[in-house]
Amino acid sequence: MGVRRRLAGLLSERRTGRLMVLLPIGLIVLISAIDISISPNIHLGPLLVVAPAITPSFAGTRLTVLIGLLALVAQAVIAVLHGGLFTPNHQAQLVALAAVTGVVVAYTRIHERHGRELDRVRTVSDAVQRVLMRPLPDHAGPLLIATRYLAADDEANVGGDLYAAVRTPHATRLLIGDVRGKGLAAVGDAAALLGAFRELAHHHEDPARLADALEASYRRHLAELTDSGQDVQENFTTALVLDLPDDRPTARIADCGHPPPLLLTPRGAHPLPLRRTAPPLGMSALGPVERRTEEFDFPPGSTLLLYTDGVTEARDAAGAFYPLPDRTGPLQPAGTPRALLDALRRDLLDHVGGRLMDDAALIAVTRPLAVTRPR
Repeated sequence: MGVRRRLAGLLSERRTGRLMVLLPIGLIVLISAIDISISPNIHLGPLLVVAPAITPSFAGTRLTVLIGLLALVAQAVIAVLHGGLFTPNHQAQLVALAAVTGVVVAYTRIHERHGRELDRVRTVSDAVQRVLMRPLPDHAGPLLIATRYLAADDEANVGGDLYAAVRTPHATRLLIGDVRGKGLAAVGDAAALLGAFRELAHHHEDPARLADALEASYRRHLAELTDSGQDVQENFTTALVLDLPDDRPTARIADCGHPPPLLLTPRGAHPLPLRRTAPPLGMSALGPVERRTEEFDFPPGSTLLLYTDGVTEARDAAGAFYPLPDRTGPLQPAGTPRALLDALRRDLLDHVGGRLMDDAALIAVTRPLAVTRPR
């Protein structure tokens, strides 16, 4: 189905491109016909520049050159029929049309080169995301999981927000975090934490002790950066570490300066009342840190929504923050966590006018009423 959709989209784009070619050609024919049929004292030939000027909006350099040549031929025909090709007025019009066409073609070449570079950057970014931010499974034990990542940088699909899931014999362990900064500059810290979590999650059952181990690993990573001459004094990462047992409807959480999850039930969306919030990872050098694990009910039929501050700090045109708890309750569709995040993503982008100023990550974890297994 996915391949068919891509092929159908590609064919549709090609058909649309062929139809759009008729627009500049039609303008050339129309302007030429009117100019030839009216008084020689009225000159519409300069309007022919519109044809090559609009062509780059749907075509490349070659077609822009072709349309420009057709416009020049049309201008020459008008000149021959209106007093001669070598009159000063017509020669000036031909030179001006050729100069403008040359500028448009040069712009089109630069635009195409930038587009190819952007495609290469996106290809590399997609590869980094697949390696670094591995897609979370749709099923993890009895749980249903969905994720969405919205990067602030146009040229990157991965940035400073991170998440990961690890399955143990009797539980699912989750990490969601937000590295200080955004875009590609924060990818190194995110990679270090994700690699450490995927290994350490198998050795620490208590989320607080797992967070302590992540802190030690992250501090070693920052020390290596310091040795290489980088300034990491302000590097830190907010994080939530969760343990979701298979056999108990609970969620065990250690918070490291991260926004609390939302518990979505038929009664609405409510932030979990975390009381033992520790400083973000990477700040233990400022003083002793005591992390504690808190346990909350996570009953069947409910959903945990994990997010980064790129969601709650997203502003609309008036500067108002996105009211996540108020908007999530009405958005709960009677479907999967994927449907919930799709609706939430659309609502969030509508709130900000289509563009986020910071990376944003969302994870929805549902404990269904009946255990759902993948086929």
